Amino acid sequence: MRLRSKFLYGITFGLALTFVASLAGAVAIRDVKPGEDVFAYVTRVKGQFDQPLYQQVLGAANSFKEGDEAIGVAADDDASRENARKLLANTKIKDLMAKPLFVDAQYDLITNTTDMAQYNKVKDWTLGELKDFLLTKSESQIKGIMYGLHSDIIGNVVKMMSNDELTRIGQTVFNPLPGSNIGAKGYLSARIQPNSPTDNADDIVWQVFDAYAYAVGDLVVGTNPVDSEAANIENIELALRDVMQTFDVDKYNPWCVLSHIDVQAEVEKNNPGSTAIWFQSLAGVVDANKTFDLTLQKMMDYARMRTGKYGLYHETGQGADFTNGHGKGFDMVVHESRKYGFARALKQQVAAAQTDGQGAWCHVNDVAGFIGPEIFKTREQLVRCCLEDIAMGKLHGLIIGLDICSTLHMPVTLDDLDWCQDQIAPANPGYLMALPTKNDPMLSYLTTAYQDHVRMREKFGYKINDDMWNFFKKIEIIDANGKPTEHFGDPIWVYYKYQLAKGDTRSMKEIYAEGQKKVDEIQARGVPLAIGYGENIWDLEPKTNKAIHDLYDDAKISLWAEFTPEFIASIPNAVTVQTKSADREDYVAHPSTGEEFSDAAVATLEKLRAAWGGKAPDVQIVLSDGLNAKALMDEDHLMPFMDELKSEMAKAGWTVAKENIVVTSGRVRAGYQAGDILFKDPASTPKAIIHIIGERPGSGHHAYSVYMTRVAPATWAAGTVDHDVTKVISGISNTGLDPRKAARQTVRLLQSM
Repeated sequence: MRLRSKFLYGITFGLALTFVASLAGAVAIRDVKPGEDVFAYVTRVKGQFDQPLYQQVLGAANSFKEGDEAIGVAADDDASRENARKLLANTKIKDLMAKPLFVDAQYDLITNTTDMAQYNKVKDWTLGELKDFLLTKSESQIKGIMYGLHSDIIGNVVKMMSNDELTRIGQTVFNPLPGSNIGAKGYLSARIQPNSPTDNADDIVWQVFDAYAYAVGDLVVGTNPVDSEAANIENIELALRDVMQTFDVDKYNPWCVLSHIDVQAEVEKNNPGSTAIWFQSLAGVVDANKTFDLTLQKMMDYARMRTGKYGLYHETGQGADFTNGHGKGFDMVVHESRKYGFARALKQQVAAAQTDGQGAWCHVNDVAGFIGPEIFKTREQLVRCCLEDIAMGKLHGLIIGLDICSTLHMPVTLDDLDWCQDQIAPANPGYLMALPTKNDPMLSYLTTAYQDHVRMREKFGYKINDDMWNFFKKIEIIDANGKPTEHFGDPIWVYYKYQLAKGDTRSMKEIYAEGQKKVDEIQARGVPLAIGYGENIWDLEPKTNKAIHDLYDDAKISLWAEFTPEFIASIPNAVTVQTKSADREDYVAHPSTGEEFSDAAVATLEKLRAAWGGKAPDVQIVLSDGLNAKALMDEDHLMPFMDELKSEMAKAGWTVAKENIVVTSGRVRAGYQAGDILFKDPASTPKAIIHIIGERPGSGHHAYSVYMTRVAPATWAAGTVDHDVTKVISGISNTGLDPRKAARQTVRLLQSM
């Protein structure tokens, strides 16, 4: 399950809940005069300064991405893009600073934490001059001015660079974590991501053992929880702390449970020392951060609390702002750069809070490609995005890692990801994600496998932090000469070493037998482990490799599946409606079409409301296909949930509409619109929508989620309901969170709303 008091705490665990503006057209820039800058062009075309055109010209300079096109700031062709870059190259830094793309308190925070002494060195430069400086000067010379670069300047200068030039920035600038080689030149670290569909501690801990078996995992062990209740977070934190402390690596290998930072702070307050580094996703503008239940003040206050070695860990990603309705008319690259500016400000605050003078670990992970094809579609765009973000992160003085990833509804294959890794690796990101296989069993997306790290270390000569490399020698995964031993790729050996470190006196045979039983149980729950290897030590074992490709193939089938007439007929009192998606392809490519009902659907829902005669039930159930119709259609998935839900509702004394609304091509926000239509009549009590929807495919569980929204009729009537007043339970299937258990949790959550 995924159970949260507020929705959308982080980008890594968003469920393709997107808001995409209608296509606003592309930007044509045809006649550029020699030496003309952005402001001269805008004034010449409009007769005066025009903010929308200004935003469009700066957006048009960026490499093409569907997300920029969706808000009308993408160039219409390469010629317009090149013209926009010429205009930008001729524009002075101080002039861009005098005309911000968008101003809010976050912009002001970034401005106030930009080094003014360094800014004064460069303010009279054009962006073309800045680009030349960054590409020709040494690291020390660049660091002499880069802290004077506002996030908007950094975001705009990278638009003018080729992939090779962005790579050059990555190869020149390094900001290693204090007291380590993480983020240093020639080092490529890893964040272990041991996710479990059910937050099972064994699933999580054994994925750590699995990583260590391949000598992977020197930055942080960070798991994404499905249940963000404090008690569950504390349980996972303690399980991870036990591994780190038992192996005596907690001094240089922290752990983290990626719940909302409020929950992590609560856990630490209740059990001091249970948490290590604290996580929080960041957005690029104040309003988008509100979607994460964040304020600038809250984050600065938390930064002041981080007085030890382990500070703050952030995740970001291009497109997250506008997909939640907060694009503010400017492009994704500048949005992303502002997230790094926010992180830089927080890093400064953490540094000021230090008590031992040793410095604290603060780092950022760019989750590139996680949202879906509405942001960008191709492997080439994924590479471009990652290279842009590496350069921007490093120029902000940050150590930046990457989640080189794709969702299963993007046309990026497992093999494509290997190609992407090889294109990006020369830019020397600080770290990459690390899973047993490329397939995340909970988040249903593809990213970097443990053995991908092995391959890239071998191919590009990268090393990992020396402290952890010595640990891998200590547990005999790596020999004295730095080569893999016979135990390489054997997580049960790591478990054996773990048990010995805990003082276990049983024989190796007994511990191995126990370990094998654990491995069998974990894999039976649909959580893959990498064990052994193929022809090369960086190749997945052949049977595991086939299983992962089978999951990929199943995901593609699931993505295009639709509710069958037989399934709809099996739903009691089904009322079928359609969103504005023209077909499945339109639905996948343009998420906004699945968030609004067709005119016929609106009429059907209004007729249903009228039939209630002013006596609306307490709860309306909505069923949507989402991105995996099979999740609802599989045997023993939906009906056990529905039966238990109605039974529990009756016990709670709540009335449930006899009609079940079945939505074709439905996204999460379609549920909100259903509530807007059905519950706009005056009533004395809050009314609830329970929206059951298929999750993104890829895990093999065919899981679905339940989104619960319960607000006053006046709020429904205002049409303002969104994710921030919604709670969600995810991972529901007969192989994940038991549907009947999920139903009981649904009712408990509704009662708390």
